[in-house]
Amino acid sequence: MILSAGLTPAWQQIMLFRGFRYGEVNRAEEVHWHAQGKVINAGIAAHFLGGPSLTLAPLGGPPLEQIDRELADLGVPRRWIVTRATTRVCTTLLDRVTGEMTELVENGRPLTPEELDDFRRAYAEEAAKASVAVLTGSLPAGTPDRFYRELVERTPCPAVLDFRGPGLLATLDCQPLVVKPNREELSQTVNRSLDDDHQLVDAMRSLNARGAQWVVVTQGGGPVWITSASEIYRLHPPKPAQIVNPIGSGDALAAATAWAIRGGRPVVEAVRVGIAAAVDNLVRLDTCRLDREGVLEMANTVVVERVG
Repeated sequence: MILSAGLTPAWQQIMLFRGFRYGEVNRAEEVHWHAQGKVINAGIAAHFLGGPSLTLAPLGGPPLEQIDRELADLGVPRRWIVTRATTRVCTTLLDRVTGEMTELVENGRPLTPEELDDFRRAYAEEAAKASVAVLTGSLPAGTPDRFYRELVERTPCPAVLDFRGPGLLATLDCQPLVVKPNREELSQTVNRSLDDDHQLVDAMRSLNARGAQWVVVTQGGGPVWITSASEIYRLHPPKPAQIVNPIGSGDALAAATAWAIRGGRPVVEAVRVGIAAAVDNLVRLDTCRLDREGVLEMANTVVVERVG
């Protein structure tokens, strides 16, 4: 089983415009509502790739029923920790003329100590049955930075970590298999600018030195860098035919990498599958509804360059 776990799901409004103008009245051509947030996206991606999966997240208020109904319709296995606080609502603005995206993101609302304890217990139960765990997303306000470390300590299987900052640094001596920040998140985590690729690789290797077995860094449509303590790779993604909605592409990459690791692929080959999933996600309005056969075929076109 692939376990996708995180604390900040969202009920997402996606508004499509033909020419969005800041400071003016804009009327959307289309409005869609979907279950999203990194943990939900990763769970949907793992499900569409096939094989057993489970999504674990806290939900509360009206979005609980809406999100649960959508995932039930998709057939996504799930387990919810019911919360007093209402799950956050976020908005994505997509301009069909320019291709630009604007996100209006509400931070995750605080969870009670009892709810965090419930999540710890549920996570330990599900991680004990998992082949690979994906831990993803920011922490709600008031959650201790070391919360994810507590979960990693309860993870007997390989882990793919997709979050940033002190929370990520606190997990590294547990030697997670893969950590996957994007370039901006890595810069925030190491608290320094990464203006060139030498600085980028140095920052990645600093995470390896602290215990991360593999570090994977994305940078939009640019090359994906991978480092271990002894190896450096630069992977070149294929160009998508079009970009419809970039939301969730990093989550698709994390989930597909975990899925490929579960299938026995070494990490670099697994990341090739992850990159293909990210590109496949770009051409879809509905996040992470991946085409498995298309992803596997596209993975063969991801160019792997060993550096140094």
